[in-house]
Amino acid sequence: MSSKNNTEVIIDGKIFTLSGYESEEYLQKVASYINNKISEFKEDEVYRRQNIDVQRALLNLNIADDFFKAKKQADTLEGELEIKEKELYDIKHELIAVQIKLETNEKEQEELKNRLNDAQKEIIKLETRISEMKENHQKESAKVTKRNSSKFSQIKHSSDKQDKPVNEVQKILSSLGDN
Repeated sequence: MSSKNNTEVIIDGKIFTLSGYESEEYLQKVASYINNKISEFKEDEVYRRQNIDVQRALLNLNIADDFFKAKKQADTLEGELEIKEKELYDIKHELIAVQIKLETNEKEQEELKNRLNDAQKEIIKLETRISEMKENHQKESAKVTKRNSSKFSQIKHSSDKQDKPVNEVQKILSSLGDN
């Protein structure tokens, strides 16, 4: 708790000592406010014609009116502040929910990228395997073709040899038939 301050102020030309826990600056500001109100009223001729008790009552009523208007405004601002704080609270929660969703989507996206990367690697492996299988198939086909060609050549050569005696027999038969 702060210490009690005693401050001398001038109100309507008279010196008063104010005591309070507020700062000297604040107490001077209060005195200045009252002096301004008194000055305002003193400009009004109707006010000046009133006796001192009526003047004090009018001044007190005016200050009380200022207080209640300021209090009403403060209450209104507090209500608006509460509404704004609730809206801010809701927005913060919405922001957190969106951030969580964003983080989840980013993780999912990263997971999908990894799966895509793995799938692309698997595709490369499969394409390499297919290429190897094609090469092996072509080599095997070439070997089979070569083997078949060789066998065909042997069969043809063998067939040529077998046809030779048949041809000779046919020649002999044909020469016998001429005789």
